[in-house]
Amino acid sequence: MSRGPNEGSASAAELRPLIVLLLGAAIGIPAALASALLFAGVRELQHWLWTDLPATLGYDAPPWFLIVGLPVMGAGLVALARATLPGDGGEPPLHGLAVAPVPVKYAPGIVLAALGTLCFGAVLGPEMPVIALGSVVGTVIAGWARAGSRGAHVLAMAGSFSAISALFGGPLVAGMLLIEGGLAAGSRLLRILLPGLLAAAIGYTIFVGLGSWGGISEAPLRVPGLPTYDGTTVRDLLVGVVVGIATAAAILVIRRTALAIDVRGRRVGIPALLILGGLAVGLLALAAGALGADPNDVLFSGQASIPVLVTGASTAVLAVLLVTKGIGYAISLGAGFRGGPIFPAVFIGVAIAALGVTLIDLSPTLAIAMGAAAGMAAQTRLLISPLLFAALLVGPGGADAMPAAVLATVTAWILVDRFGDPQPADTA
Repeated sequence: MSRGPNEGSASAAELRPLIVLLLGAAIGIPAALASALLFAGVRELQHWLWTDLPATLGYDAPPWFLIVGLPVMGAGLVALARATLPGDGGEPPLHGLAVAPVPVKYAPGIVLAALGTLCFGAVLGPEMPVIALGSVVGTVIAGWARAGSRGAHVLAMAGSFSAISALFGGPLVAGMLLIEGGLAAGSRLLRILLPGLLAAAIGYTIFVGLGSWGGISEAPLRVPGLPTYDGTTVRDLLVGVVVGIATAAAILVIRRTALAIDVRGRRVGIPALLILGGLAVGLLALAAGALGADPNDVLFSGQASIPVLVTGASTAVLAVLLVTKGIGYAISLGAGFRGGPIFPAVFIGVAIAALGVTLIDLSPTLAIAMGAAAGMAAQTRLLISPLLFAALLVGPGGADAMPAAVLATVTAWILVDRFGDPQPADTA
């Protein structure tokens, strides 16, 4: 079949893999910078709200009215972003990760909704806003290069994975997310993968440094101070299966609760649902504080609290955190906040595994490896990415923990795939 001149030129722009690859490399640095700017903004505003503001008011820790009031204020910001700015504040985290091209005009609403969610205490992570901002960078460069629709999709994905590589300790986990999420593409996957993986690798250099330049200082992904886990036992392998079952059950309950909140909440409207959700999250944190837990461990995404789970929490405190964090996570997913679904699920998995630390003297390194992998697998329905992520969390001293982590991951994946809602998390 013959093609007209316009059709031929458009196809040529889309079928030049070397040009797309070079553009992917060019996207890496600005996309990673976009994520770094978001991290910095979240960190500074969060510190001011939860540390500086209480100190200014004469408190050593956030008082009850801030614990309850700040999540409500954040809900108001999210409602404002969704109601007045294009893009609905970004993709809902309840639907899983998505890397579709994001128009530039959506960026202000995404940033405002992310700040209202991440800084004010909602139980969600930064993955979705980071992915979206990276996609915005890719969309801008694709438009400048006139890459065509297919090229624009590939470059938007490259921007997303460059931005998210900072969250998951470099390009390996980001690249595996890309591979597992795009398996349906078959042999075409390599053409899609190369620009994204190259962008993630080049973009991550702004965090690890280049030459004599030390890079942008960010908190390392690895959990510090973990003892080396040397060897494994049959007991530990069986515990991995139990952790996988329990984590899958918890995530299934959380997701079904969130879906019910999402469906029934439409009757009251988005602003009211967000405000009620923020109020509920604040009250849960306050209740956890009254029961002996730290309210900050209930609020936010949870990755900063992982060391506390395996080193400084009693069985009673772990139980309190599991219940309150799980309910807060379900509410944040279903009430319309805008953030990421992965890190709270990792927290839930680690908290479940940490019960083994207090009850049967399980290795904390093993608990983190099993719990993190099972939690991420249960939420994303991926297999290899959660194991890579868990391996980065525990570092070389946790290499022997990976067989039990595999059992936890596979068990959680099978149960969620069998009993979960019919729409799996979308990573591509």
